[in-house]
Amino acid sequence: MERELALEFVRVTEAAALATGRLMGRGDKIAADGAAVEAMRRAFDTVYIDGVVVIGEGEMDEAPMLYIGEKVGAGSPPQVDVAVDPLEGTNLAAKGLPNAISVLAVAPRNCLLHAPDIYMDKIAVGPKAKGRIKLDASVEENMGSVAEALGKKIEDMVAIILDRERHQEIIDELRRLGARVKLISDGDVSAAIATAVERTGVDILFGIGGAPEGVLAAAALKCLGGDMQARLIAEDDTDRKRIIEMGLQDPEQLLLMDDLIKGDDVIFSATGITDGDFLQGVRYAGNMATTHSVVMRGLTGTVRFIQATHRLDIKPHFVARTCS
Repeated sequence: MERELALEFVRVTEAAALATGRLMGRGDKIAADGAAVEAMRRAFDTVYIDGVVVIGEGEMDEAPMLYIGEKVGAGSPPQVDVAVDPLEGTNLAAKGLPNAISVLAVAPRNCLLHAPDIYMDKIAVGPKAKGRIKLDASVEENMGSVAEALGKKIEDMVAIILDRERHQEIIDELRRLGARVKLISDGDVSAAIATAVERTGVDILFGIGGAPEGVLAAAALKCLGGDMQARLIAEDDTDRKRIIEMGLQDPEQLLLMDDLIKGDDVIFSATGITDGDFLQGVRYAGNMATTHSVVMRGLTGTVRFIQATHRLDIKPHFVARTCS
């Protein structure tokens, strides 16, 4: 993919963030998500790609737009896979809590894992601990290995994990080891990225979250030089059938980085909706708005943070209509 596309993808996540930011803290996660989806879908119409959504808002009969299999873009080359989460952290945005973002990842056709909207078990770290994690190893083994790679004691490390009952054993074990634990209510894409951004203070992610979020997180970590292992969780025969239909012959396959994201030609973009660990949220003042985004390119490892000021009264219709 041409590097010029990176800025085009930033415009797409900016549009979704601008549309959603007005609804931040209003307690209506459905309205906030709907605004983000509509704005992102319109923005894609301006981008010169021949895209197919492989990670999106659900199946065609569940989502009016940005559904799995939907064509996006202006219809011209390059042919690409598109993974999107127009509002990652719907509850976070509705409650005005940190780390709500709009996010997407794009790679050449058939290079992103086609994951159904089911659960995924994950472990993730930043570049200094690349190659030192094993999903099937114990919490103690992984913490010891990563601590050694980082030159830290376990009690100095921070593990991040969704605050869910299903994770209580992991949380108890982390505390037994003396590690510091950061519990989050939602948003494990941001959490995974935090492991690869030193200023966040986060060292490792554990736990079960959404499979679509896992692919998006893997795209960012691929660009940042981090590492991730995962496994889809099929709760019944229907889930197993969907996994196989989407291209994995073994529903219980251990997924490494190259299984999640094939090759290095991937672009990841995210725009903050609420303030978070590495992105600021949208700021409004009359007809002006400020956004803070990050765009990464796997081929070069370049990471750019972009702060943009928008004149909403003269923005293209897909932004002005949803944000005015």
